[in-house]
Amino acid sequence: MKIIIIGSGRTGRLLISSLALEKYDIVVIDKERKLIDEITDKYSVNGIVGSGASRETLIAAGAATADAIVALTPVDEINLLSCMQAKNLGTRYAAARISMPDFVEDSENLKCEYKIDYIIKAMEDVADEIYQNIGMPGNTKITGYWKNGLYLLDLNLLEDSPLCGRNLNDIKKSNSLSIMVVAVLRDGKLTIPDGNYVVNAGDNLTIVIGENELSETLKSLGINRKKVKKVMIVGGSTVSEYLLTLMEKDGYRITVLEKDADRCRELMDSFPRCRILCTGEGELLEILKEEQLSDMDMVVSLTESDETNLVVSMFSWSCRIPSVFTYVDVTEHLQLLHKVNIDITVSSVETAALKAMRFIRYHDGDLPRKELGKFYLAAEGQAEIKELLAGKDFGLLNIPFKDPKFKLKKGVLIAAVLRGDKTIVPTGDTCIMEGDQVIITTSRKLKIRHLNDIKA
Repeated sequence: MKIIIIGSGRTGRLLISSLALEKYDIVVIDKERKLIDEITDKYSVNGIVGSGASRETLIAAGAATADAIVALTPVDEINLLSCMQAKNLGTRYAAARISMPDFVEDSENLKCEYKIDYIIKAMEDVADEIYQNIGMPGNTKITGYWKNGLYLLDLNLLEDSPLCGRNLNDIKKSNSLSIMVVAVLRDGKLTIPDGNYVVNAGDNLTIVIGENELSETLKSLGINRKKVKKVMIVGGSTVSEYLLTLMEKDGYRITVLEKDADRCRELMDSFPRCRILCTGEGELLEILKEEQLSDMDMVVSLTESDETNLVVSMFSWSCRIPSVFTYVDVTEHLQLLHKVNIDITVSSVETAALKAMRFIRYHDGDLPRKELGKFYLAAEGQAEIKELLAGKDFGLLNIPFKDPKFKLKKGVLIAAVLRGDKTIVPTGDTCIMEGDQVIITTSRKLKIRHLNDIKA
């Protein structure tokens, strides 16, 4: 598969580092020669210095015969134009990242006008991720969800967790809830566990939670989701705007701190029920103290500076704020905070790279061009959780899982089956029927593309 990537910034580099594990023919376009040289020195990719919106540059990159283009520059207009130019030249599929709220709102029209197959709305997705995790403790994060109340949960086991020292069969039976642990990361090593696997403190668990109420399931796992009334958002960024749109209607008492006076006026006009304060260039920690950060139930740091966000989060931890969210885009900072697990970390870089991976995987090979199933990475990127359609050619149709003929490759686990409006967390009596959407967990090393690939 031949892929053109426009932009070798943080998102582009993260995407390339993920794709480099697999055999793709990649051409990277960027206006900065230094960035192109760094990428081509580090990875087995080709690079071209130029504008992704330039017809000549795209021709040189092979757009006439490319399978896909992914435009990830910081400028929405460049991304849209790059995709349109590439499609006109002959590229089969195109994905563009857009951030501006006006563009996101008009995304369906833009897809038609610019011939784009997939829009990556990373900023809006980050806001939605924060919204889904309101009140969650720092060691627990909802990382994905499907229809019918099916959630994907990332849980770092603390020493006082009631799950420690128990095997997965015992946990599932004693809780009487539809849950399945689909991946475990222990000391950096991935395990796709069976029911006899015993979990210990320090393990990072990826859990699929079934049809029961999420709050009941969390309680059974010893996870206390805090009630949130008072919220402080530091930074009036684009992500903040999306988040305010989601939260304002729920009646939270929200305070927003922003140093730019013009941006404050914009937010005041758009969100009259929120308290918007212009901080100017004052000392941030002093302002946080003056505005009684220690009385907040939740603090979200969404400035455009990783360093500022880290300082705000550290101060929030010291004040024992129950729920803290840190927006971070530098890969090294993300890796550090992932290891600490003190708070919930969100990143538009990670989100956009994941969505781009999902787009590429969908158009890799001869899969039918239907609505793309959900795709997630887990266990620090070592595991994939994906939704695949069971067609009439699937070799294990209508065979119960407990039947000896139902054999899966080692390192494959079926997490759930979506059948119409029904969600099935598998038991031995479960079988897969034609038309089911099957959610599987696998090691990335297996490179599963089709549902038939899971057969032993």
